[in-house]
Amino acid sequence: MKARFPVPYFCASLPATNKTCHLVTLPLHPMDIYRHPTFDMACAQFDRVADLLSIEANDRDRLKYPKRALTVAVPVRMDDGRVEVFSGFRVQHHLSLGPTKGGMRYHPEVALGEVAALAMWMSWKCALTGLPYGGAKGGVACDPSRLSLTELERLTRRFTQEIISFIGPQIDIPAPDMGTNEQTMAWMMDTYSIHTGYTVPAVVTGKPVNLGGSLGRREATGRGVAFLVGRAMEAIKLKPEGTTAVVQGYGNVGAVAADSIARFGTKIIAVSDVSGGVHNAKGLDLAAVDAWIAQHRTLAGFPGGEPLTQEQLLTLKCDILVPAAMERQITAANAARLQCRILAEGANGPTTPEADAILEQRPDIFLIPDILCNAGGVVVSYFEWVQDLQSFFWDEAEIMSKLYRILENAFRQTVNTARDRKVSMRTAALSLGIQRVYEAKKKRGLFP
Repeated sequence: MKARFPVPYFCASLPATNKTCHLVTLPLHPMDIYRHPTFDMACAQFDRVADLLSIEANDRDRLKYPKRALTVAVPVRMDDGRVEVFSGFRVQHHLSLGPTKGGMRYHPEVALGEVAALAMWMSWKCALTGLPYGGAKGGVACDPSRLSLTELERLTRRFTQEIISFIGPQIDIPAPDMGTNEQTMAWMMDTYSIHTGYTVPAVVTGKPVNLGGSLGRREATGRGVAFLVGRAMEAIKLKPEGTTAVVQGYGNVGAVAADSIARFGTKIIAVSDVSGGVHNAKGLDLAAVDAWIAQHRTLAGFPGGEPLTQEQLLTLKCDILVPAAMERQITAANAARLQCRILAEGANGPTTPEADAILEQRPDIFLIPDILCNAGGVVVSYFEWVQDLQSFFWDEAEIMSKLYRILENAFRQTVNTARDRKVSMRTAALSLGIQRVYEAKKKRGLFP
């Protein structure tokens, strides 16, 4: 990035004989606070699309960088009586289309730059699917698997209190993400409601159904992945019967996606989680996988297949590959070795720009980009928010029907844009989302 501000600092490594402290300058961009490999990746994607759309130079930084970011210290009294301080973050990318929306992540690697990248992608995702939101993301740097239920509750309630002026039904609406769930959202909603003095179910989505949550919300992302895989199979004229699929990241999204894809007649031949992967060329028994994880918490030791590494799993020969784990899993080192027909990005940012350049030279792979592929969760979160505001709830059939109509429309627009502009599916999806946010900012103007 181009240097904009010279920042003075005193050199601390002068020779002992030199009694003079020299003033030097360190180049710093005002947005270097977001520096992180994932944020750099999101910016690279944006810059490429901004060139394609001929976005004016004066408007690029406004579109790219977050509108607001909050970093908080979260002191928590642990079960053994000691106090541990965790780092918490919430980033709101833009406010031009409505309140912001995005998940809350509990993971040891949560950092401001990662959260900012995820908020940016959420902005393009909401715009692509026509939701009246800007993107947001948040989280706490912690390992939830090492915290007791009572410690998780104290952490969540204190974190919510620290960001309470930053969220609200018309400001910013959190949702579950990696390491969080319905219970986490219930604690957040309760803490916010205690602060206001009355129950505010619309402050978060992904809550338990009996607390104002929506039917189908927990399964929405995985079901959306499967729906779009089905549309991709139609697009490339691939019959589901006898096809094979591999899923990296057998969590909420990956497990639901695997089960839903299996209903097409597809064999799920490999899955993985944080402990590694398991492969069975004849097809895994997903019910047995679920039972094993319920008892042992991870896939490690599952007897229904052969163990394999994450890298081996990604390069297995299959028809459908669903990366549904962390960012930056498909890289320049393995992109040329993928052996799938459809790459369905259930995770956010699983493919690096360097890998994208390789995949664009591989017409044998049909890509469903992340901001389209995993949009089912935020779409049904939007439905939950609307139902909470109205205090009127829909049945699951109506919710899923509305979800599939929105995903179908976004899929068609992306495919048509890719064909008409002769660009990749990722570039097409990003250009649609970025263009809509750009137009909204232009129409609203710059204040003052």
